[in-house]
Amino acid sequence: MSMIAADFRQGIRDSVPVLIGVAPFGLLFGALAVENGMSIVEATLMSALIFGGASQMVGIDLFGTHIAPWMIVLSIFAVNFRHVLYSASLGPKLVHYSRLQKAIAFFFLTDVHYSAAERRRELGFSFGFGWYMGLTIPLYVLWILETIVGGMFGKLITNPQAFGFDMLLPVYFLGIVMGFRQRRNWLPVVIVSGLASTLAHATIGSPWHVSIGAIAGVAFAALIAGDQPVAEPEANETEEIT
Repeated sequence: MSMIAADFRQGIRDSVPVLIGVAPFGLLFGALAVENGMSIVEATLMSALIFGGASQMVGIDLFGTHIAPWMIVLSIFAVNFRHVLYSASLGPKLVHYSRLQKAIAFFFLTDVHYSAAERRRELGFSFGFGWYMGLTIPLYVLWILETIVGGMFGKLITNPQAFGFDMLLPVYFLGIVMGFRQRRNWLPVVIVSGLASTLAHATIGSPWHVSIGAIAGVAFAALIAGDQPVAEPEANETEEIT
């Protein structure tokens, strides 16, 4: 039990820098949701049930339009397809989780969870369920609270672009991508993924370029990796990340 508690506390500590970076998104979503006709209750419920910043942003742009519901679902799926890749990568590393724990972990899985788990693994530490929930709970609670605050006070900011809020999402994802820059073949994979995404955006349109760029990057990474095995770091169960 003490190890689980220690892992939980470490997860909370690991969430602190992430909270600072993610903080503006909840506020921005709450403000945009109310601006697009949603009530604060509806926006909060959306944050609680979906817990996905990018897909929620896409959703509020499409809700209230004359687009067919199935197109909205497909558009959100296109944005969130990267989570299929995340879960495929993390799944084999969660063999010690119970089925219920896996279901909970995959429900809360975000870009932050994936990058934090991969960083922890690369540093030689395991990520048990206690650590995972220690990382999750502060993020989840803050996301909901900021949705409420953003919905209540977002109208006070009449021109979000003047403050550069429209650049928050690109900068956020760029930061995550840069976090993997020490990995083998990182630069060519990023270039191929970026070119494929740009081409798809120009020909097919948004939001499908997100999934197409991701698939192109994964396919190219698999192609150039060949049969070279990827070394897995040994998990350190006794030390903590400082």
